[in-house]
Amino acid sequence: MIEYYNYIKALHLIFVITWFAGLFYIPRLFVYQIEAFEKPSPEKEILGEQLKLMAKRLWFIITWPSAILATLFAVWLLVLMPAWLQQSWMHVKLGFIILLFGYHLKCHHIYKQLQVDIIKWSSNQMRMWNEGSTIILFSVIFLVIVRDAVNWIYGVIGIIGLSVLLMLGIKLYKRIRDKRPNA
Repeated sequence: MIEYYNYIKALHLIFVITWFAGLFYIPRLFVYQIEAFEKPSPEKEILGEQLKLMAKRLWFIITWPSAILATLFAVWLLVLMPAWLQQSWMHVKLGFIILLFGYHLKCHHIYKQLQVDIIKWSSNQMRMWNEGSTIILFSVIFLVIVRDAVNWIYGVIGIIGLSVLLMLGIKLYKRIRDKRPNA
């Protein structure tokens, strides 16, 4: 079975990438849905229905299947390499994966609300929420490449710095957008 390790790893990475593609794009669709809800009729209804359809296809054709397949291939890799479960970097990584699933499930909750026109987030809040998957991705990639949970404190400091920069970028973008007419 170990001779298939690289194929399984490649498939795991492919589905991680497509999963994150879905997680990066679904909150953008949420932003557009929230903003469309504020438009006058019939634009509100036309845009709303199109965005709901786009979100449904992205969520159930790409994002959910990718999450499931990435997880199945990850478990398969752990079966092939059980020693990884004894390493501290893997414990930290699995913590981030739990956060990722929490993020995914919260996106699913938001998706279900928006499908029935329940708006509980502002478009700016959703823009900030959109950065959650970016922070998790950076954390996991650095952890897997460096494989050193002892020095993960430097990583945490870097992630906090990245988070601050992302939030400042969102606020700057909002100021620029608010100054432009028809933005």
